[in-house]
Amino acid sequence: MPESLKKVRNIGIMAHIDAGKTTLTERVLFYTGKTYKMGEVHDGTAVMDYMAEEQERGITITSAATTCPWKEWVFNLIDTPGHVDFTAEVERSLRVLDGAIAVFDASEGVQAQSETVWRQGQKYNLPAICFINKMDKTGADFEMSVESIKEKLIAHPVCLQIPIGADTTFEGLIDLVEMKAVYYKSQELGAAFEERQIPGDLKEQAEKGRHDMLEILAEFDEELMDKYVHNEPVDSELIHRAARKGTLAGKVNPVFLGSALKYIGVQRLLDGVGKYFPSPLDRPDVIGHKPGDTEHKINLKCDRHKSFAALAFKIINDKHGDLYFLRVYQGTLKSGTRVLNANRGCKENITRLFKMHAGSREIVDSVRAGDIVACIGLRDTITGDTVCDTKSPIILENIDFPEAVISMSIEPNSAADREKLAGGLAVLRKEDPTFQTKYDAETGQTIISGMGELHLEVLQHRLIRDMKINVKVGKPKVAYREAITKKVEQRGKFVRQTGGHGQYGDVVITMEPLLDETGNYQKHVEFVNKIIGGSIPREYIPAIENGVKEACTSGELAGYTVVGAKVTLIDGSFHTVDSSELAFEQAAVIAVREAIRKAGSVLLEPIMKLEVVIPDSDYGPVQGNIISKRGMITDSRIHGKMRTIDAKVPLAEMFGYSSELRGITSGRGNFVMEPLTYEKVPEQISEKILAGY
Repeated sequence: MPESLKKVRNIGIMAHIDAGKTTLTERVLFYTGKTYKMGEVHDGTAVMDYMAEEQERGITITSAATTCPWKEWVFNLIDTPGHVDFTAEVERSLRVLDGAIAVFDASEGVQAQSETVWRQGQKYNLPAICFINKMDKTGADFEMSVESIKEKLIAHPVCLQIPIGADTTFEGLIDLVEMKAVYYKSQELGAAFEERQIPGDLKEQAEKGRHDMLEILAEFDEELMDKYVHNEPVDSELIHRAARKGTLAGKVNPVFLGSALKYIGVQRLLDGVGKYFPSPLDRPDVIGHKPGDTEHKINLKCDRHKSFAALAFKIINDKHGDLYFLRVYQGTLKSGTRVLNANRGCKENITRLFKMHAGSREIVDSVRAGDIVACIGLRDTITGDTVCDTKSPIILENIDFPEAVISMSIEPNSAADREKLAGGLAVLRKEDPTFQTKYDAETGQTIISGMGELHLEVLQHRLIRDMKINVKVGKPKVAYREAITKKVEQRGKFVRQTGGHGQYGDVVITMEPLLDETGNYQKHVEFVNKIIGGSIPREYIPAIENGVKEACTSGELAGYTVVGAKVTLIDGSFHTVDSSELAFEQAAVIAVREAIRKAGSVLLEPIMKLEVVIPDSDYGPVQGNIISKRGMITDSRIHGKMRTIDAKVPLAEMFGYSSELRGITSGRGNFVMEPLTYEKVPEQISEKILAGY
């Protein structure tokens, strides 16, 4: 562990599925000495894909963390999933990192999921480095990939390298900072490479590349600008300094290239991470607030001597007890410490601390600001909670997770499994914030909801394989939502008179549709308090808000959750003796349920953003198939003999699409989709759905 926090880099690797994230991570672990044998995704031996499910499918499902040294730096590295069904894993990882390596497939450039993870990184203002991977793949095109980063991600790529060859002729790279050609020897696992003079046929291209690089970086350093303008030689240290300034400011994205599978370019990428990414000290202060008072802001500094505060961003169920992952933002934490969970207002014990290495761990006595660690001992903490010093309570900004879009029923095979199932589902819910369960009293079934078919299938396998609970599941169903179409005003009164104190709550609300700038319903319910003059005391307002949210969990048409509504509290009354939080919560429930009944409910369905990659010769049949599914094609582009189609399609029409697409394209087509928005279900289809309900 380096004494100086300046040498620590908390980084993640993010990308579209199959861009080569995990292969890149395996190379990093090998070169940094963390592993002595390189794991391979296609063999199921990747260290970071340590779950049996991951090894079988060859994909990453959970984000795995590890700590590894490289030259004078120490990297805390998280390998995130690429599949959209596990977007929560990406979200919570990026929330606690200081920089992200975005990996792109050189033959595809920016793909659908690349855009999603890039947006997630931008949300947390993460500096990003681009790695154009798979330069040895058929159809690899470096210029196209860089152009797609510029156009689709509205990013600021600056190429620090250009390739020597591409596809089958790819053999190395030209370093534009050092102006050297670098050739790799794959038989020595890339550990050996040779620097030579730039070949004559690439000299002009290299000169132009360096000129373009200096032109962009000159903006970030006066000394470099001066030398660039006066055509003086520029040394590499000056270039590194300018690239670091631009990267930290989020105005430059250094571009590296290579082939992780063929061991090319990984070490130079690691050098770039050390040189250009921020240490925890370089990141802006993290802002939290005092519990119960969101106006009272508190700044956290990356200082080990101040009071302790950390964010719990991930929980893994383990045979030795739940393992909690923490990002420490301030102070020092020792094992055996009693801490406060500021979100729940309860005290917790941290019995042991670990540095993680994928599925294995190393016990440590203490950790400090800037570290990413795991611990055991916490009980009531959930993802997104803040744990802190008992004397200095603070709540950090929580992590927002997307809504579940797909549901299915789940039943135990036997009475013995019934009891175990409730415990198993509780464990999965604690681990995964996008997984939800509810009991349907009418049918007597348990309903599970998640981000997609693969997501629920993986969780079902975990119940059967890891927890030894035999279950059967129903067919997947769409998680519809309900919304209102007009503004209504409604009073809700809750009055109970018994012996002694009674209950009295009285609220008047308006409820109206809440739309975004495109005219679609928002995905949440907004509560606004407009009480002035004390007709309802302030201490009852949170209870009223809870009542509003509870009433919106079940709509008028078919009991689906209500979204896209704005509820405004405009009036009410109270009783000095009989009023209570419970009475006002119930009054709000009565008012909102009655308002929903009067406000003209409609059914909404999840609309998915679909990206299909197919041979161009199959465009006609695939296009027709998408349109037959009520889909709308938004874009289409050709790259070589392949065509990429962008579309938006209702999720209800997409079950079993993978086998349909395989049939149309003779197995050569593939697709990805992710939740985009909710839209009103056409009337005739809505009638059918509600008749079935």
